[in-house]
Formats: sequence, C-alpha cells, structure tokens
Amino acid sequence: MSKKSGTDWNRLAKMKDADIDFSDIPELDDAFFEQAELHVPPKQAVTMRLDADVLEWFRQQGKGYQTRINRLLRAYMQTQQRRHP
Repeated sequence: MSKKSGTDWNRLAKMKDADIDFSDIPELDDAFFEQAELHVPPKQAVTMRLDADVLEWFRQQGKGYQTRINRLLRAYMQTQQRRHP
C-alpha cells in the first residue's frame, strides 16, 4: 500500500466481540440463506508451460497451489480490466 493505514490495529486486536457495534450491519438470517445463490465460474483444464522454479515454488506451498495460481491470475486480470476497460 502506498498510504499508511490510519487504523489502530493493536486496539482492534484487543477488542472483544461484544464491544463491536454491528448496528449498521444486519445479521444474516435464515431468509437470506434460503434465497442466496452460489455462483462459481466453471473451471477448464488447460496445458500450460511454466518455468520449473515457479511451479516448484507454488507446489512447495502445499495443497491448493493451483487454486492460488488461479487467484493470482484472476487478480491480475481484474486489475488490467480496471485499467483498460
């Protein structure tokens, strides 16, 4: 981040849940979840050539490395879409 956060993270970390004001955020009730829909973009299997050291680094991070690669690619895509609509 280019700007320093004005948030007092230490104070927030010490707060108890009971001290947090949730009045402007209504609790999600059963009615919300009865109508909620989950939309997951479909996955497509591809063959891709990656540098061996890059792939090995992701694999060393453990299970879910392909999901992490996908998230990084999605973040890059979304950034580019905002820059070049």
